[in-house]
Amino acid sequence: MMTLTRLDATDADILIAGAETHADQIGVPMCIAITDESGQLIAFRRMDGGKVTSTTIAIDKAFTAAGAKKATHDYGTASQPGAPAYGIASAIGGRLMVVGGGLPVIVDGEVVGGIGVSSGTPDQDRAVAQAGMDALLCRV
Repeated sequence: MMTLTRLDATDADILIAGAETHADQIGVPMCIAITDESGQLIAFRRMDGGKVTSTTIAIDKAFTAAGAKKATHDYGTASQPGAPAYGIASAIGGRLMVVGGGLPVIVDGEVVGGIGVSSGTPDQDRAVAQAGMDALLCRV
């Protein structure tokens, strides 16, 4: 079995397909973004009916997850008033996302990219992102 050290377009297609399948199952059309390990966009899909306003949010969730090597929902908890990362949401010109739906793509303990999903609730976005991850991990 080959070790995945970085995402390519084929990997991005697998992530998107897995995420789309789950989005279809829950009946919520999503915007889905895939980045490489440095947070640079590899692929993007706006499903029919995905919110136009969610395009940038999905991309920034993937950017945050890959670049910070942390799930965006973890930043949500840490960025509340009185918490250690309070105010971090305004970092990097506002690109740092603190809402669930962004996950680092981790293979063999290494972050190889990010997936960001937006258009549903934070829990729906997170579940759809996880479904994308699960689809990829079944292949590597």
